[in-house]
Amino acid sequence: MSELTRAHGAGALGTPPGTSGHPHTDVPPPIDPTSTETQPLDVVVVTGLSGAGKNSAGRVLEDLGWFVVDNLPPALLLPMVELGARGDVRRFAAVVDVRSRAFSSDLQEAIRILAEAGHRPRVVYVHARDEVLVRRYESVRREHPLQGSGTLIDGISTERALLTGIAGEADLWVDTSDLNVHQLRATLENAFAREGQTPPLTATVLSFGFKYGLPLDADLVVDARFLPNPHWLPELRPHTGQDPDVRDYVLSQEAAAPFLDRYTDVLRLLIPGYRREGKRYLTLAVGCTGGKHRSVAIAEEFARRLSADGIDVAVQHRDLGRE
Repeated sequence: MSELTRAHGAGALGTPPGTSGHPHTDVPPPIDPTSTETQPLDVVVVTGLSGAGKNSAGRVLEDLGWFVVDNLPPALLLPMVELGARGDVRRFAAVVDVRSRAFSSDLQEAIRILAEAGHRPRVVYVHARDEVLVRRYESVRREHPLQGSGTLIDGISTERALLTGIAGEADLWVDTSDLNVHQLRATLENAFAREGQTPPLTATVLSFGFKYGLPLDADLVVDARFLPNPHWLPELRPHTGQDPDVRDYVLSQEAAAPFLDRYTDVLRLLIPGYRREGKRYLTLAVGCTGGKHRSVAIAEEFARRLSADGIDVAVQHRDLGRE
């Protein structure tokens, strides 16, 4: 059983979500029945693939002080937000599941209407690889909500197709395939735990190993395999890119400094453009063969440089420890 399932049991990140039909927060906000005006709210819509961890993401947001409602149909999104705005809610989050064949277009329209009403909606799209979803469903012996008379993978494929539209417009993609609950919490805290004051752009620098697959939620992918591999040096092989001896070896290579300088210049060109276009989250993935030496050292250096430029940066090492 995965750490995700062990940590939370039923309804955890590794478990397909159920339908509770009630908010995480037990006490609803007080309502002024005489008020007809509503204040703009920060709104987060958590959606994505069944079994990928939407409900776990909702629980994290609740712990961060958001008023969270489970399994809200898209048509009720604006009424619930306005209801909260008439009370003392200022940060509202809804976990939205597939309900109908028109789900994606319904949700996209609901988000558009929210924005036109003056609210500040953001979409978090939670997903995972097919084989991971299959394993999670099989571990709890449940059917996929769109499986019908077909197979489990049929249901996953149908849902993935239905979510294509909203996935393409999401502000933040969270791939939980290789995340445990603590890493999921860290990802969402980095994005939302700022008393409602989200910075213009938050960068995540992620190291990975190509032999374990590309990270699906990366905006930019950098290949560090052109540098000599410390794996072939017996004295460096047991260490990682976080250790000074490996870091110094990688960064001292002749091509390392020009590469870092030029790609940092590219990031300095891209980031203002991303901000102008309203993009709030950037994931830069740095890969090497196994995700242990070169990619880790280069990712840490990119993070240091971006932080020095005033960018809010989080560093993750997806495959560190897998070898």
